[in-house]
Amino acid sequence: MSELIKKQVSEAKALMDKAIEHCDGELQKIRAGKASPSMLDDILVEYYGAPTPLNQVGSVNTPDARTIVVQPWEKSLLGAIEKAIMEANLGVNPQNDGVIIRINVPPLTEERRRDLVKKAKAEAETGKVAIRNIRKDANDKIRKLKSEGVSEDEMKTGEGEIQKLTDIHIAKVDQLSEAKEKDIMTV
Repeated sequence: MSELIKKQVSEAKALMDKAIEHCDGELQKIRAGKASPSMLDDILVEYYGAPTPLNQVGSVNTPDARTIVVQPWEKSLLGAIEKAIMEANLGVNPQNDGVIIRINVPPLTEERRRDLVKKAKAEAETGKVAIRNIRKDANDKIRKLKSEGVSEDEMKTGEGEIQKLTDIHIAKVDQLSEAKEKDIMTV
């Protein structure tokens, strides 16, 4: 296999790995009835006029499976953090006791679990589409290498390698999706 094709294959692998990481991150954000600090990852708090990620203005811990505790570095931020959590529309009510903010995560209903499974499947499908698009782009780049003297056989070999990578990465997305589904449906 020529160096040009090897380069395309390794670029495609790197992009597919990033797509897997992104998909995993999105699946982690879907709550499965258990309290997790990652549930608050996307929350931005107004801090001296600038939107700042919650985990940079306080510590976020889970003392048990149903509770998240946010302890701000500065007491003056309690109100802003509470407001940011309310506006994030997570379906939870923060309780401010003047020192820390407690968030009780309610158990999921059967209907809500089914909705979350659908959401997880949709995220997994988005990940698969991204991987297929990477495959398409890589194959297009390999075909363009014909003008640089790459033979038909080398092009076919390169496309075969890209297909193998695609199959492996789509299987990884399926594994992530199944694991998340199992996690969501476990009461």
